[in-house]
Amino acid sequence: MTNNDTRPTKLLWVDLEMTGLDSTNDLILEIAAVVTDFEFKELARYESRVKYDAETVQERMKLNEWWNNFPDNRDDFIQKLDQGKELGTVEEELLTFVGHEFGEETAILAGNSIHQDRKFIARWWPNLDKKLHYRMFDVTSLKIYMRGKYGIEYEKQQVHRALGDIQESMSEWQYYFTWLREHNGDA
Repeated sequence: MTNNDTRPTKLLWVDLEMTGLDSTNDLILEIAAVVTDFEFKELARYESRVKYDAETVQERMKLNEWWNNFPDNRDDFIQKLDQGKELGTVEEELLTFVGHEFGEETAILAGNSIHQDRKFIARWWPNLDKKLHYRMFDVTSLKIYMRGKYGIEYEKQQVHRALGDIQESMSEWQYYFTWLREHNGDA
């Protein structure tokens, strides 16, 4: 965990697709990482699937009811497991990516419920975790506020793929932020 109080210039948007939400036992299946400025302009992108044997993934998925609601996603992940990279290889690529994109600046993790992804990063990619700022930019905070205070909710497309979920998180943040600006007198 790094403490860097210099003014951030970028965000590291991350989304993981996992077999479940238990960071100790569930597995990371896919990651997307997008670096943006604070206007949400994409500066760089990284995507990868992680390689596992199908039996292990299927066993973990059986323990998570969520996968039954999205059988197409489940089947797609299982069918393409051999297209992934080893877990350690993905971490090395992510370390190179973050190092190249952030240099001496500490990367601030961004996303929806990003604390959950951070648990998996800490568990499975501890070297990457050490490169991330302890503060995070979580869209969920604004989602809770908008829903509780104004009854406003962003309608998600339910893509459930890492890159699509990042893009949706950025759109959701911008939707709420735009609504607040337009309703400034009512806010």
